[in-house]
Amino acid sequence: MPIQSINPVNGTLLKTYTADTEETVNRKIEDAQAAWQNWKRVSFEEKARLMNNMAEVLRKRKAELARLMAEEMGKPLADGESEIEKCASVCAYYAEHAEDYLKDQLVETDASKSFISFQPLGVVLAIMPWNFPFWQVFRFVAPGLMAGNCGILKHASNVPGCALAIAEIVTQAGFPEHVFQTLLIDSQATAKVIAHPLVSAVTITGSTQAGMKVAEQAGGLLKKCVLELGGSDPYLILEDADLDLAAEVCANSRLINNGQSCIAAKRFIVVKSVEKEFVEKFKAKMASKTTGDPLEDGVQLGPMARTDLRDELHKQVQANIAAGATCILGGSIPEREGEHAYYTPTILTGIKKGMPAYDDETFGPVASVFIAEDTADAIRIANDTSFGLGSAVFTRDIEEGERIAKYELQSGSSFVNSLVKSDPSLPFGGIKQSGFGRELGMFGIHEFVNIKTVYLK
Repeated sequence: MPIQSINPVNGTLLKTYTADTEETVNRKIEDAQAAWQNWKRVSFEEKARLMNNMAEVLRKRKAELARLMAEEMGKPLADGESEIEKCASVCAYYAEHAEDYLKDQLVETDASKSFISFQPLGVVLAIMPWNFPFWQVFRFVAPGLMAGNCGILKHASNVPGCALAIAEIVTQAGFPEHVFQTLLIDSQATAKVIAHPLVSAVTITGSTQAGMKVAEQAGGLLKKCVLELGGSDPYLILEDADLDLAAEVCANSRLINNGQSCIAAKRFIVVKSVEKEFVEKFKAKMASKTTGDPLEDGVQLGPMARTDLRDELHKQVQANIAAGATCILGGSIPEREGEHAYYTPTILTGIKKGMPAYDDETFGPVASVFIAEDTADAIRIANDTSFGLGSAVFTRDIEEGERIAKYELQSGSSFVNSLVKSDPSLPFGGIKQSGFGRELGMFGIHEFVNIKTVYLK
């Protein structure tokens, strides 16, 4: 079955790709296993040299790759270029730090010598989404390859051009053949790849439902997996918050990538005493963003990645309104000529438990505002969710913000007076239905290694 790349701005077909056959997939996995036998013995110095090469390749191709993202999934050019810079930074980060993270750790025991060693697992399958089509992959590729693993990529079917470009970049950087490869397959074929005896582990970034399926398949075969799944991040605006800062940061976080981010702010929990002032400022910031063709200069919001995703989001909005929520901004499909996947920045208020905006993730430019009686009530609402990816709190009392972030908010990361974001040096991941395991930092590179005890008597 062919795989098509479709421009979400106008619905035009960009290119049709031939999907890999089962025979081709099996050959690629076998090639990766053969390449691993040599790659796992390559020195850190050589791996770092190649990783730094890859950072340079990414920077040289930045404009081209940003345009590819704009065409395949609607990301504005400026955002695409920032994404490629971030990919280059994670390559440079692990080139510098991987050897230190993976060096033997001596432990005193009754042995003459005992230590912990970190050894690569082998061939790791990465199942990745379309929303950050380069960053999501490179935050696996950089630590994975530096640890001595080989990678195979099953990317989202609507960004095949990005998937193939990543494989080209790895080759252009000088990595040995078959150390990293892209599979052009649909989701139905993925289970067989997970089950392949030469695939040692799996990492997925995607929806909670997709993660559950992968966890079930990998767990049934006793294969290690890391799951970075959906989120419904709460941002708490306390009564002593800088409301201008909070409104700006909250709007930017909600509309990053046109709202199509697992760690974009989704729920805005405002203490009642500052409700009116914050909502007015927040609404103005949300309404101020420039929407248009992502290939045009100055555009801040492009289309959503696909029309079916836009239509599903609109159904969620309408269901909330039907259940009693109030739409104070947006809530409509804008009128534009031709096929498109645009959706207007939207704010819903009056959200109650049982509504989709309370219980589910809204993956698009839709913000849900909740009113809390006080700080304790805001924390209660924030934690009353099945998700646990990111969270943020806005307050002028930094010590209180730190206390809430550290002890009170149930999430894999918590920020004070800042939007939630990933950083190459910090572990990233979630709890509850947002998944398990960590990417990035020292903990990320340790996910796909054999943490091995060596004991000499």
